[in-house]
Amino acid sequence: MTDTATLLAVAVEEARLGLAEGGIPIGAALFGPDGELLGRGHNRRVQDGDPSTHAETAAFRDAGRLRGYGRTTMVTTLSPCWYCSGLVRQFGIGRVVVGEAETFHGGHDWLAEHGVQIVLLDDPECKTLMRDFIAAKPELWFEDIGE
Repeated sequence: MTDTATLLAVAVEEARLGLAEGGIPIGAALFGPDGELLGRGHNRRVQDGDPSTHAETAAFRDAGRLRGYGRTTMVTTLSPCWYCSGLVRQFGIGRVVVGEAETFHGGHDWLAEHGVQIVLLDDPECKTLMRDFIAAKPELWFEDIGE
């Protein structure tokens, strides 16, 4: 499997695309067991006016239909919310690489309790992206997380 920094770079690129589009800077990518990029995406809730288009769901949809997901890895710049954590559990994604969980502690502990391998990177670039965004647009951030 490709190293986690290389995988995270794809998700960070997606997060930056989302920010450049006026959206929330969260990116994700789904990889196969050999490190093959299957799908990628970013949070498009603002751009599309669709509250269900989170980064992980966008990457999952971009990957298309697969026979099984147990050997795949979802890489996300931010700890997955409950909605995206549910997607991981529903489809049995085996591993989640999280860029950071300091600005938002989502459902990654719950996923670990249910057998999903969690790799928490505590990445400074991911933290800076989110901190800067939350400081600049707190109302949009709190809307995104349902507060």
